[in-house]
Amino acid sequence: MIEHPPAQEKQPPTTRQRLHHRRRWTMVGLFLVDQALIFVGFAIAYILRYQVLWPPPFDQIIAEVAIENQVPFSAFLPIVFMLQLLLGLHFIMRGFYRSSRRMTLLDEAEAIAGSVITMIALVMVVVFLYRPFFYSRLIFAFAAITMIGLLLSWRLLLIGIRHWFWSRGLGRERVLVVGGTGLGQLVMHALTASPGVGYTLAGYLSEQPIIAGNRARVFQHLGDLDDLEQVIEQQQIQQVIIALPFWNYDRLPELAARCHQLGVEYQIAPDIYQLSFDRVDIMHLSGVPLLQPKEIQLHGLNLALKRTFDLAAVLLSLPLTLPLAAIIALLIWIDSGRPVIFRQQRVGKHGHLFTCYKFRTMVPDAEQRRQELLMHNEADGPLFKIRDDPRVTRVGRWLRRTSLDELPQLWNVLRGEMSLIGPRPALPEEVARYEPWHHRRLEVQPGLACLPQALGRSEISFDEQVRLDIYYAENWSLSLDLRILMMVIPAILSGRGAW
Repeated sequence: MIEHPPAQEKQPPTTRQRLHHRRRWTMVGLFLVDQALIFVGFAIAYILRYQVLWPPPFDQIIAEVAIENQVPFSAFLPIVFMLQLLLGLHFIMRGFYRSSRRMTLLDEAEAIAGSVITMIALVMVVVFLYRPFFYSRLIFAFAAITMIGLLLSWRLLLIGIRHWFWSRGLGRERVLVVGGTGLGQLVMHALTASPGVGYTLAGYLSEQPIIAGNRARVFQHLGDLDDLEQVIEQQQIQQVIIALPFWNYDRLPELAARCHQLGVEYQIAPDIYQLSFDRVDIMHLSGVPLLQPKEIQLHGLNLALKRTFDLAAVLLSLPLTLPLAAIIALLIWIDSGRPVIFRQQRVGKHGHLFTCYKFRTMVPDAEQRRQELLMHNEADGPLFKIRDDPRVTRVGRWLRRTSLDELPQLWNVLRGEMSLIGPRPALPEEVARYEPWHHRRLEVQPGLACLPQALGRSEISFDEQVRLDIYYAENWSLSLDLRILMMVIPAILSGRGAW
């Protein structure tokens, strides 16, 4: 008789998973409301242009449309759908639907007005190139005004509703404060005194509980810093505020990494209002500045746009790169024989290993000779580089100075393992020596060219290279990729920092 193992019961979703699903559906709801308001805004613009009889003196500005020139609203539907698509994609790319307390109403007003005006101008160009005398130009001006007004009114109403719920203890996020010194106490007092910001203080972590006055009864001590993961799970924490004194700043990378691994948002309250944490967004909680690391921009539509750009650029450049690659391969074969291509395991996005291709620039037994040259290493951090490496061939020295040895990596780009622009792919032994904060550069696809390469190549310290890579990941845009390409070309031609 064959015994079958008992079927495992499906685990119910955790609080964090439920919160994630709720946020996702909230984003979908906000998107659909915006789409409806864009449609309604254009419908109102149509009524204002074609059906309203304007009294003096407005009738002198807005001429009445003759009956024979009347255009039914159905004729404008393709334009409305085009506007909905363009504005919807633009709002998603600008992060309008990600839950954030960092954007004020003024920030949203500026972003909405700029987006609506830009997209309407784009649609006008397309429309009047296609049908120059068919549609009224004034309807687009009305549409811009009505859409901006409706979208802003909706967001003002939404902010008011959120604050109404938060002030009554509904829909707040449970917050854990890490730190119990003066700064941590200041943050906790600010949290309890500001119910309208949408936070509920669950308690704090500190090596010693607060014993001054009666604050121990107000703020619950939940453990020490090593209990972070356990407390987050038990207390269903949704937000962590790290408010450590400056003498505990060596724990910041570790605590930030643990929050990131658990998928919990975290912010940092700097002691003495100074903190050497790279590229942060700042918000204020009753006068206390909170620093929150920026999000990686390369996801969703941004990632799809970057991938499209990579594929188009590689395919369009093939008539130039293929003959050049054939000439380089022939030179390598004449100079030092085979193999022409050097294959090596590199670390890609999220730590995944892949085979990276390069033209061989060293003697065939270069890897076996590396150990005897370790004492001559001139690079800092986990990198290994020698300015006058004896293993480099004559053709290889020229290829390295011009970065043409990396031409075969276009194949890695086509395979989706690399991008044209991104942090340089690291060796596994280098990643093994990374400090915790270095790993953030692995959250995006590695690239053929990078910002450090454009600014100085090997002359820049390793930590500074990582900071530049993180800056790129957190501030990505298509225009930034194009600027880096324009900066890399003169850097390669000059050979500056290449060794």
